Amino acid sequence: MEQSDYTATIGLEIHAELRTQSKMFCGSKNDPDETRPNVNVCPVCMAHPGTLPVINKEAVRHVLRVGAAVGGTIADFTEFDRKNYFYPDIPKGYQISQYKYPLVSGGLLRDVHLTRIHLEEDTARSTHEGKAGASLVDFNRAGVPLMELVTEPVIKDSKQAGDFARELQLLLRYLGASEANMEKGEMRVEANVSVSKDAKKFGTKVEVKNLNSFRAVERAIEFEIVRQIEVLEKGGEVTQETRGWNESNGTTFSQRKKESSHDYRYFPDPDLPKLTLSEIAEFQNLSETLPELPWVRRERLHALGLKLDAVEFFVRDKTVGGFFEKVAEHLGDKEKVLLASNYISSDLVGLAGDSLADFTIEPLEFSELIDMVSAGELSSRAAKDILAVLWSEGGSPRAIAEAKGLLQKNNAEELEATVQQIVDAHPAVVAEYKAGKQQSLQFLIGQGMKVTKGAANPKILGDLFKKVLG
Repeated sequence: MEQSDYTATIGLEIHAELRTQSKMFCGSKNDPDETRPNVNVCPVCMAHPGTLPVINKEAVRHVLRVGAAVGGTIADFTEFDRKNYFYPDIPKGYQISQYKYPLVSGGLLRDVHLTRIHLEEDTARSTHEGKAGASLVDFNRAGVPLMELVTEPVIKDSKQAGDFARELQLLLRYLGASEANMEKGEMRVEANVSVSKDAKKFGTKVEVKNLNSFRAVERAIEFEIVRQIEVLEKGGEVTQETRGWNESNGTTFSQRKKESSHDYRYFPDPDLPKLTLSEIAEFQNLSETLPELPWVRRERLHALGLKLDAVEFFVRDKTVGGFFEKVAEHLGDKEKVLLASNYISSDLVGLAGDSLADFTIEPLEFSELIDMVSAGELSSRAAKDILAVLWSEGGSPRAIAEAKGLLQKNNAEELEATVQQIVDAHPAVVAEYKAGKQQSLQFLIGQGMKVTKGAANPKILGDLFKKVLG
């Protein structure tokens, strides 16, 4: 049986640590960059007897703004629940989460329908060391606000899943809700994967846990689809279970039997108040607080005529995208804006390398450079040379061009002697051109650019050669 005879169905559960000053239910610092273990802890997040949690209002607001951005339904009534399970990184013996009444229901992102978005607390971080099997627990992360977004099981392949996860990360960054850095564990993806010969029925669901890169998400889904099909083709049954992902060999592996919701014995947390969100002033009219969203910006930049890869680059990198927007505002003219886009997305980014956040060129200086290129004052080669000086030293593009003799020569009379000199020096090439070999003209123009050190206007050179050669 071919893989095409099966239909894959995928749903994602994505956790993202929220950017707040303090943890979800206490005043301990929320600092994802802290490397010292067990520094940002207190009696509340360490679950000492007699302590009481207090809801972090900013974390709730972050989730509600995400819900507003994706067009979800904001709850009027909501509450927190205790999700009961034992593990060394759960100090309470339960996790405060949401079950029946999430903050947000529904919504749509990247053409994928959402089930819910809710808020909970993160776990501590376990580290397993050496052959002795010792395990250490760092509680800095315990209690950090954690948003969980659950999609409907409507994703059909690994690419769609990866694209969705990337768009969610982008949205979280635009909203300032989370950096969602997967390498730091600030965003983790779990994929529920099933296959079936009947497109109208779901197969047995397998959950692949803790995928910490977009590449891992896509590779794990692809592997799991193939694995499940092979099991079914051999007459076996897919087991409903939780599986891990081995990045080194590109396979999933069984971890434990998949739990159902009743296994967690959810019940409302008696220490936290139930919330009627419509009565809380800070949570009203959240749509009015949203910035321009990624997909809106994408459409606006595309309407300018920019190349698709440039649009995506400017949308995804806010530093470079913001720089381009300021340059475009200075230039105004559509053709100049397109020219600026090309120079930024290729030459300027090439100079910046990995230091895109440390742009040293001012938008006004860059705009002046584009104006000069557009006016024919600079050749493309000269513009690249000036750009390198601007990046390393700063200054005025015109002053640099004048000091280095890079201003393009547009005066035909000044170039006539140069053209005649090149014609006299290359009689064989001239003969080829007169015999109909058009490529010979480009050689002669190249020689003119070489003699003038890139300062000549290539169009004017071409016209002069044609005139001299008849």
